[in-house]
Amino acid sequence: MLEYGIRVTEEGRLFVGGMEVDYSALARDAGTDRRVVKQAARRITSDPFLFSVFSGVAPVGASLLHVVSTIGCSAIIIEADPRAAGVISGVAGVLAKHGVVVRQALADDPDMVKDANLTLIVEGPVGGGVIGELERLETVRGITVRK
Repeated sequence: MLEYGIRVTEEGRLFVGGMEVDYSALARDAGTDRRVVKQAARRITSDPFLFSVFSGVAPVGASLLHVVSTIGCSAIIIEADPRAAGVISGVAGVLAKHGVVVRQALADDPDMVKDANLTLIVEGPVGGGVIGELERLETVRGITVRK
């Protein structure tokens, strides 16, 4: 539910933005039964902490990762310690130095995603010099580039 930004109302109804999500649809995606989803929504509404989180969740927006080639962009996926300070600023500094324009930046939350990464969608192709300089950053463990 956090991945999609699904919000829960006081009545236990589920929404993505203003669009209501059917329990069955979410259950199919999660590989479970709709009754499990309905029970989870009830549990959330009865727990003050969970409700305070899930009643305010909103979708972040669409990821461009799977359409980079269609829109003439590239994706740079950075593996780094997601709790280390300076990962985003270090990577952004290298890209800015090389005149690479960032169209989208998505950072996974390490408390919600097992292998959290920083994904940057950039305009055009990414040269080897940029990748080499990114690899030399202390905080970077690995890089994947998609065209």
